[in-house]
Amino acid sequence: MVISLLDYGCTVMLSSGKKPPKILVWRNIILMGFLHVGALYGLALIPSASWLTLGWTAVCYMISALGVTAGAHRLWSHRSYKASVPLRVFLALGNSMAFQNDIYEWARDHRVHHKYSETDADPHNAKRGFFFSHIGWLLVRKHPDVIEKGQKLELGDLKADRVVMFQRRHYKLSVVLLCFLVPMLVPWYFWGESLGVAYFVPGLLRYTVVLNASWLVNSAAHMWGNRPYDKTINPRENPFVAISAIGEGFHNYHHTFPFDYATSEFGCKVNITTAFINLMCFLGLARDRKRVSRDMIAARIQRTGDGSHKSG
Repeated sequence: MVISLLDYGCTVMLSSGKKPPKILVWRNIILMGFLHVGALYGLALIPSASWLTLGWTAVCYMISALGVTAGAHRLWSHRSYKASVPLRVFLALGNSMAFQNDIYEWARDHRVHHKYSETDADPHNAKRGFFFSHIGWLLVRKHPDVIEKGQKLELGDLKADRVVMFQRRHYKLSVVLLCFLVPMLVPWYFWGESLGVAYFVPGLLRYTVVLNASWLVNSAAHMWGNRPYDKTINPRENPFVAISAIGEGFHNYHHTFPFDYATSEFGCKVNITTAFINLMCFLGLARDRKRVSRDMIAARIQRTGDGSHKSG
């Protein structure tokens, strides 16, 4: 099962003040429905899976998640650190395993999200409710503002990255191989897992959980939690999202200081992605991590925080 996430968007108020008809993308609606049904079946198959298969599922989850968090998000969207070619290749492979659009499109839309957060140009505007910001934005057409603002962004750094553009050219093939075939065939070939279990557990179930963990950053982390750094914006500090999305739940901090590679004041605490980047720096595969000074954080807390800040 391969799901295209290229046709998505939202409907908002036109300049005339009239709300346009909501244009549903039925292909995505049907495929997303089948995907989640398949994931539920995969959940029921967990008792039938071997421990090796469950361990492999966790490995695939981590690789997929890092392809989004350390790759498409912190490296390519925000340029919060620099990565060597081998690390960029690994993160691009993980990004294809995660299947959430290619790096170029993911980073472009994420930059639009930050620049026009909670407006009509925000691809997953949380002001339209939990369902829309979680998955609904993928089930309807993009609003023209999202496309227009995305076209105006300067994306020269992404176009100049040969790893990004290679992945973009070969994205569909890489998704079939890395998101579906590799997770399924490794346990079947190496330790004799049944193809059914291998397809539904490390394949569909793992993919669906990674998707929903990522979507919770757009939905739950924009609605529930405290705002110790800036009470004037919607993004919140959400510990559950931090755990499920391996460090992406410190969202009030991230939207206040989007250039910080750690996306959190507290470094590696509940933040596997930050620990991974630190390890890559230790191994010489990454460098130039951008960080916010303690004085800048303290000044911002004093000026715009909601009074809920704790020292960690």
